[in-house]
Amino acid sequence: MKAVSFLLLAASMLAGIPAFAQVDFSGEWAQLRHEDSSTNPEVGDRLGVPLNAAGRMRADALNVGIWSVPEWQCRPHPATFSWRGTGETRITKVVDPVTRLTTAFRVERKRNFDQFIYLDERPHPSEDAAHTWGGFSTGKWDGDMLTITTTHIKEGYLRMNGIPSSDRTTITERWIRHDNYLFVVMSINDPVYLEEPFVVSGQYRLDLKLDMQITPCIVIDESPEARGVIPHYLPWDNPYRTEFADMYKIPAKALDDGAETMYPKYQSKLKTYSGN
Repeated sequence: MKAVSFLLLAASMLAGIPAFAQVDFSGEWAQLRHEDSSTNPEVGDRLGVPLNAAGRMRADALNVGIWSVPEWQCRPHPATFSWRGTGETRITKVVDPVTRLTTAFRVERKRNFDQFIYLDERPHPSEDAAHTWGGFSTGKWDGDMLTITTTHIKEGYLRMNGIPSSDRTTITERWIRHDNYLFVVMSINDPVYLEEPFVVSGQYRLDLKLDMQITPCIVIDESPEARGVIPHYLPWDNPYRTEFADMYKIPAKALDDGAETMYPKYQSKLKTYSGN
């Protein structure tokens, strides 16, 4: 009876302990770009992104000269873009010195912030808490797949051609490892600029010889004639708005169809457009 009582007590204690790492994602990962290389597409290319009217208007306001402004040259990429835009990534385990359990994963990226994925079931901060480039991330295990929820992200972009993301964006990531390959699927939810979640994925290969060298950022005033001016266009005044559509002979109306452009059946609608 004493043995049974001890086992029941141990089981009840373990039931209250959060589930920690089941798969080791640590290592240095090189990005494979054969799946999606649209991280920095042409201005005006928003096909396949479920932008709503507000998102399209914000995208049209982009003047690429903004990247030459000193305040923008050394800004980190936001969490909405970091997996697909920074290349090399290092993941390390954060181990509790007493229990020796992995309580978090630390993600380091080239030219970017460090992100911590907490596994100890801590709650997310209040809505009024500060927003950062990486946001606040917690992870839960679903078998060998790690599901990560990220909130409190600064306003940023989905692509560097002006596709916006708001500070109300949340991200659900799923990490899956098969041998030396890491698969990351992101579902980006933005009630301000998106009609529905924007789902993207990426693949990474373990590289034992990967060298993540420091890349210091040196600010240069590249446009002295525009000093004190923030490059932008007013709504519908961007002269390059249809340049992408004209280049690839795509009807300009297609640029405003948002989520419809994500699905194969959109090809039928596209055929109904004239060449304007």
